[in-house]
Amino acid sequence: MLHPTLVELQARLHRTLPMGRIEVVKLPGLPRLELGLINADFPTGPLPGEIMHAVIAEPAYWAFCWGSGLAVAQWLDARPEAVSGKAVADLGAGSGVVAIAAKRAGASRVIACDNDADALYASRVNAALNGVDIEFCADVSDLPSDLDVLFMADVLYDRSNFALIERAKPLAERLVIADSRVTSVEDPAFRTTHRADALTYPNLGEFDEFRHVQFFEFNRATQNI
Repeated sequence: MLHPTLVELQARLHRTLPMGRIEVVKLPGLPRLELGLINADFPTGPLPGEIMHAVIAEPAYWAFCWGSGLAVAQWLDARPEAVSGKAVADLGAGSGVVAIAAKRAGASRVIACDNDADALYASRVNAALNGVDIEFCADVSDLPSDLDVLFMADVLYDRSNFALIERAKPLAERLVIADSRVTSVEDPAFRTTHRADALTYPNLGEFDEFRHVQFFEFNRATQNI
């Protein structure tokens, strides 16, 4: 039987995808981290018209662990020193996977930020599943300006979201953008620091071309040299 918080999470999923269900799953390469995500056997065929309209109007992005977020979580699991003892934020948190991985890696403070109320709820539920204590906010303007590291994973799927980069840069010593859908963040202050292969989980037919994740990093210290 699902925990009441997972029942509520499933009810939020049903507003968009009434045939879906929430399953608690372990993630590839991260056996100690689990999330409540949409069922892996969700039908991948054409959706009925009314459901497609609901998906477009209110996409449940939080019901997936997107490939770039998974890549960051795996990277943090292998390199906890990147965030250990540091103040960290996950902008565009979705399922909360990056925030949870950062806290498990020893970050002293972690904030999950997303303008989707359902994503914030999913992040809360998933943080509880993993026994970690993180904070939440709904807008980049609510983040503190003294962060050590700020992550943006799979946020640049929409061109309008590129504007978030300039808003995020002043907030942290390091801004790390992970994305499989862009080859450049179009800002010479960033450099490519890591590449990884990861697909969205569950993978409901995502194209193989999106398995290659690049990490773009802005480091405030190097800009002052």
